[in-house]
Amino acid sequence: MDEDVRSAVSKSHLRDLPPDVLQEILRDAVRTKIPAGSVTHREGEDAPHLELIISGIVRAFVTAPDGRTMTVRYCRPGALLGAMSLFTTAFVMPGTVQALVDAELLKMSPRVASRAAERDVRVARAFLNELSERAWAFIYEIPGSAFSTVRQRMARHLLDLASEREPGHQAGQELVVPVSQKELADAAGTVREVVVRVLRELRREGVVRTQRDAIVIIDPSRLTLEQGWNSGS
Repeated sequence: MDEDVRSAVSKSHLRDLPPDVLQEILRDAVRTKIPAGSVTHREGEDAPHLELIISGIVRAFVTAPDGRTMTVRYCRPGALLGAMSLFTTAFVMPGTVQALVDAELLKMSPRVASRAAERDVRVARAFLNELSERAWAFIYEIPGSAFSTVRQRMARHLLDLASEREPGHQAGQELVVPVSQKELADAAGTVREVVVRVLRELRREGVVRTQRDAIVIIDPSRLTLEQGWNSGS
């Protein structure tokens, strides 16, 4: 097992499985590179899948009838995608999955994983833990989406992206986030005009500055305070 795959596994709910059991689940697994912006699964698809993120960031989002999108999950190295599809009758993708930045996935065999879960309670427990965490996270998104402001959602998205930047991409204490205003609007579930207004406010307050296809967080601690809509956030 390559070191980066081993690292991703160690961050996932598969980490406590014995080496021989893990080796069985990873049998026939294929590494796949996903360019930034590419869609890996679309809303309405019904094929089962199971993927482990090795590197990069992938987002899951839903789309409104008017075309606006709302991110419901940011998936980082160690995240499992598609576990629900292994155990749901007549499964249909509820949203779309897209690489936010260049990413690499380990695509596992749904058939192999399902059979392993049927035979071994340790595997079943690992997937149960994964599904329980997903259910809890999605429930948590409801108040986050309903009660937070556009400014708070933008702050969250910027901080999420900034947290994934490599040290070499930082400028001292500043955080450089490679995101366009359109992408930020999509993630926050709003339109570009609103994003422009909020960024203008944040620039005036000395929290961020903008440049072409990037936003520089000047004062991360102040931006973090924007997450105060819920004491558990």
